[in-house]
Amino acid sequence: MNAQQALEYYRQPFIPMFIYGDYDAMESERQRGEEALKALVDEWRANDEPGFDFDVILDLADRNRELCDQIGEARLRNLSSPLLARNLSDADLCAAIGKMQGRAASAVAREVRGDRDAYSVAYVRKPIKGTVLGIDIETTGRAPERGYIINVGWEIMELTSDAVPHDPQAFYCGIPDLYRETGVPLADIHHIQWSDLEGKTPFRLDTKLQKELLKLMKKYPIMAHNAAFEDSWFMLHLPGYAEARRAGKIIVIDSRHICRSVDGEVRTLPRESAPASLQNWARRRGTLAADENELHLGLDDTDLMLRTVQAEFNGKGMFLK
Repeated sequence: MNAQQALEYYRQPFIPMFIYGDYDAMESERQRGEEALKALVDEWRANDEPGFDFDVILDLADRNRELCDQIGEARLRNLSSPLLARNLSDADLCAAIGKMQGRAASAVAREVRGDRDAYSVAYVRKPIKGTVLGIDIETTGRAPERGYIINVGWEIMELTSDAVPHDPQAFYCGIPDLYRETGVPLADIHHIQWSDLEGKTPFRLDTKLQKELLKLMKKYPIMAHNAAFEDSWFMLHLPGYAEARRAGKIIVIDSRHICRSVDGEVRTLPRESAPASLQNWARRRGTLAADENELHLGLDDTDLMLRTVQAEFNGKGMFLK
């Protein structure tokens, strides 16, 4: 499906009563909808004038989530997502390093030249400075076009050797009432229960939260562990995010990439031990006790990430003196 076909699909009347209850029809519609979403997102990223507003993509994603609720989250849980990025692009990584070092992303790109191993040198070439907005979200799944953001937490931290994260914020966000009976998806990981979400405004409807978050993201570069996950979710859930990202007003820093590039221990440990996970990295840096676990809640994980990044930078003498 190309972008024009995807737009035509979007503009067709969608009458839920004709397919709800028919699993085969719903599954066919889901596949077509997600194919259209992927085509539109690809067109948006490739073309500065795609011929449609990003609101079209947000609307189509909302429609897809309602359909997925009817299909059942459990049936879709193990399916891959066409809209979830595995990693940030090289351009994003160079922009992040440049932002933390106060130099142009193009200068970093010339040093790296697409060589993934060269990032370990780029991160330590210049002193780290500035301020970041650490952030983490908990969701009902891995696919941003199918699930919901149910918890978001953030803190601000100066990139210095002794800074303490400040201005912490944490929010629970509601999900459709049908999950009252089925239970909150992935509760075995994040331990968020229906009682935590009952009566809370869904993230997609919380305009006050959206505006506050977008304002902070434009003011400070955002840092997250496996930031491609947060980036993919905010693209389809936070109005204005995609436009600001494309305009260069939002810079995304991936602390997992920092770990993989700067922490030399990562390459010596078995890959199956997930050495670059936040939990294992934090244990090695002493910001999490050996008998403690990552909590998988937005604010708690944000705080742990920021303190672990700081410990890593301190250990390598990377901060501006």
